[in-house]
Amino acid sequence: MSPRAHRNAVAAALLALAAGLGGPALALAAGSPSGGASPTGTTPSSTSSGSPSSTGSSPQVGSANVTVSASGDGISLATRSGTMLRNRLRFTGSASTATPGQLVEIERLGRETHWRWAPTAHAVVAANGSFEAVWRTDHIGQFAIRAVLEPSGARRADVSGSRAAAASPAVTVIVYRRSEATLYGPGLYGRHTACGERLTPSTIGLANRTLPCGTRVALEYDGRTMVVPVIDRGPYGTIADWDLTMATGRALRMPGTEWIGAVSLPGR
Repeated sequence: MSPRAHRNAVAAALLALAAGLGGPALALAAGSPSGGASPTGTTPSSTSSGSPSSTGSSPQVGSANVTVSASGDGISLATRSGTMLRNRLRFTGSASTATPGQLVEIERLGRETHWRWAPTAHAVVAANGSFEAVWRTDHIGQFAIRAVLEPSGARRADVSGSRAAAASPAVTVIVYRRSEATLYGPGLYGRHTACGERLTPSTIGLANRTLPCGTRVALEYDGRTMVVPVIDRGPYGTIADWDLTMATGRALRMPGTEWIGAVSLPGR
């Protein structure tokens, strides 16, 4: 059996045992280990700032297949709460005060846009007041999304927030990047991670090579979502991007090394 197959088999068995006892822009960097209890490689030591934002035995697990919507100022907007990078994200809505042919601009705001509203997709209001637009996602991150109704007769080249006639309330969308994740923990329980946390079977969090301790990371696997903190350094000795604690993997129902959706979130 190959080392990876053996690791996956062990991880799956440990997850099954834990379940029976009842007992969530990627920074990819090469380099030498620098701290913590990550199991793939030598044990490092590092200094880091920040603290985990959500650890414990009661992780908050959500669904990836959720519709988010908002309405106000005569405009409604609906879309999915998350998707993978390069997927098509569809926006639908209506504008009760619009005239047919009026322009609607879908705008996003986030760390990637330097916290300014940026044009993302556009649509034209139909005779019944509805509109539809599609964004082929080209950036990862967490975004506020709104629909802006432009004054009648405005050209798309003239679109700007300052000239907007009306805007819907914003909804929140996460765009994930597909990346590989492993599981770790058994054999290291009781030790302290690079971020200073004592690792236990119920610890929620993950390891990353470069993200600061306490950075919140949104995860998606097989329709389940979580937001967990960076608590350690790693993984090492593998091409994987993330090392999830066993409790995090159990919450996501991830049996071993898998491809997941992941993205770091801006600080609160």
